[in-house]
Amino acid sequence: MDKDPKAFMCKAGDSTLGERSLELHESAGGVIGICGKVPLDNIEDLSLVYTPGVAESCKRIAANQNDIYRYTMKKNSVAVISDGSAVLGLGNIGAYAALPVMEGKALIFKELAGIDAFPVCLDTNDTEEIIKTVKHIAPAFGGINLEDISAPRCFEIEERLRNELPIPVFHDDQHGTAVVVIAGLINALKIVDKKIQHINVVISGAGAAGKAIALKLMYAGVSAEKLVVCDSRGVIHKGRKIGMNKEKEEIASLTNKKKMIGTLADALIGADVFIGVSAPGIVSVKMVSSMASDAIIFAMANPIPEIMPFDAKKAGARVVATGRSDCPNQVNNCLGFPGIFRGALDTRASNITLEMEMAAVFALADIVTDEELNENYIIPAPLDKRVVEAVSLAVSSAAIKDGVARTDSL
Repeated sequence: MDKDPKAFMCKAGDSTLGERSLELHESAGGVIGICGKVPLDNIEDLSLVYTPGVAESCKRIAANQNDIYRYTMKKNSVAVISDGSAVLGLGNIGAYAALPVMEGKALIFKELAGIDAFPVCLDTNDTEEIIKTVKHIAPAFGGINLEDISAPRCFEIEERLRNELPIPVFHDDQHGTAVVVIAGLINALKIVDKKIQHINVVISGAGAAGKAIALKLMYAGVSAEKLVVCDSRGVIHKGRKIGMNKEKEEIASLTNKKKMIGTLADALIGADVFIGVSAPGIVSVKMVSSMASDAIIFAMANPIPEIMPFDAKKAGARVVATGRSDCPNQVNNCLGFPGIFRGALDTRASNITLEMEMAAVFALADIVTDEELNENYIIPAPLDKRVVEAVSLAVSSAAIKDGVARTDSL
């Protein structure tokens, strides 16, 4: 990633990327597979890994269920669960078409954090069926990563599974996105010399990511009076009748204490920070120009952001981040979930708590040193080798402090 403050313009893009990706997936037969950890070269090997020797492990686990962590893959495995109903940039494409995305996520888990992750695409959008299926397969896994499940169903699915399973359940579209966004924002605020408790923030998007970002921003210090969330119908506020649901009602009750009404353009007037997890091209140069001086823009709609970085800079934005890999300051969830799960698995945590997530936020932000920090380098690059170690250690420590670590009891 170019750290030159002047190098803020995205590249033109690679028009052959899709074709080359298609060729890679076809030639490899998917991007992941299963490799054995022990040899199978002779009859003795077979007797150890399978019958009759394997019966001893089975008997130990039958006598003490926690021994499953000693004798099986469970201690280092995660299920990546999706119904394909909200795949980034593609929408509701279904379970079959979502599989390449989940394979890619599993590869990231393995390559960045050494975690064995398995894509599990469920051919149903029924909330109860998804919950029941995940509970049935949970014995084999040390954690559950929910992915690309549409709102508002994703909220109930995660909440129910967190309450009903004894292993970490983490909806990455919510919490992973929020962790990386807030880490980047902490560093962006250092550049513009603004305090988080004083800034006016506008979020566009009230789905999984938007709600999680809003809640964690308040936990990090953003004032409920200075935080406004918008959807396609404008500012979310108490008393709004159109386009509301349970989650938006909660957003209305917790944010926008000044009871602002109007459009996204109205909300952005005088705002210090815009965070977009919504739709392409909905923010204009004029809207950015109406923001406060040294504005911070996180335009994360993919592949086309709410406003392109060049246009945002031209309008006066000081720091711009997107979800694109060809632009500076890429907000990429792979900066969060591998280390978060590594820390949770290492402590055999029963859950991933808010304190663990916020520990990941500050650990990720701290990776960028004062000497490295500039307008185009507010967050580590997605493949930075420092990230997983720093995040996992912070998450492990928080799990122990929060009382959800179970390492010593197993």
